[in-house]
Amino acid sequence: MIPREILKKIRQIELRTNRIVTETLAGQYHSVFKGQGMNFDEVREYQPGDDVRAIDWNVTARMNHPFIKKFVEERELTLMLVVDVSGSGLFGSRDQSKRELAAEIASVLAFSAIRNNDKVGLILFSDEVEKFIPPRKGRSHVLRVIREVLFFEPKRRGTDLKVALDFFMRVQSHKAVTVVVSDFLTADGGGALPKGLQTSLRMANRKHDVVAVQITDKHELELPALGRLILEDAETGEVLEVNTGSASSRDAFALRQQKQIGELAKQFRSSGIDSIQLRTNEAYGATLGKFFETREKRRLRG
Repeated sequence: MIPREILKKIRQIELRTNRIVTETLAGQYHSVFKGQGMNFDEVREYQPGDDVRAIDWNVTARMNHPFIKKFVEERELTLMLVVDVSGSGLFGSRDQSKRELAAEIASVLAFSAIRNNDKVGLILFSDEVEKFIPPRKGRSHVLRVIREVLFFEPKRRGTDLKVALDFFMRVQSHKAVTVVVSDFLTADGGGALPKGLQTSLRMANRKHDVVAVQITDKHELELPALGRLILEDAETGEVLEVNTGSASSRDAFALRQQKQIGELAKQFRSSGIDSIQLRTNEAYGATLGKFFETREKRRLRG
């Protein structure tokens, strides 16, 4: 039996995200993410302007005038959500933690998917794969996905996206829209992704359609002026003393963090991966809408 407070939280997310899906994203999702190929639909008479390569020569020979094969796009997709549940996801300086925002983003995308009759799967990872839910359809399945993103209790606190991607490549044989939701705090000096992780991202994107969603909190980017603070790393347990009373120190910190985010976005682009940056203190609907619009324009140009 699921506790009432958990059901209430899931229902709140469903109502909030369904409004965004209905008003903004469901149609855009359909047009932006393409199916895996073309399926035969019917044979019809040739019309001027039709592609002669589509002529069905067997039917044409029997009927003594040209017919062509008509194909339609195979619409059914698999949406795979690869969500970071490491210790840093519990951080949130306002009313919402990064983990809670991740659940809302997963909800928006999952409900958009099932409205287009697509399957949704889930991989939760820390520095190991914590849980795998194979792709399925239906509202009850999506509600389970949301529940797991919100309330799953991982065994470990660290982060290793490469382990999750390698697992994903083993279990997902067909092309999938693959949305990686993380703060990407595995980045080392200068915001650079570890070389092995960047290679895994490139390999995954060659076979699948990978989108990176980076979720951060305002105070991971800008330190508040609160004097000396004792901070504990949520993943490693390391304790640091930070002086936030100095304006120059706060400015230097903010500049360094922005540089790291810019470097990360650059690496995603060089790997051919679309990325979205979201903040726990900002509305995400407009940002997602802009992402879909930009991607649709690029698809039409291509």
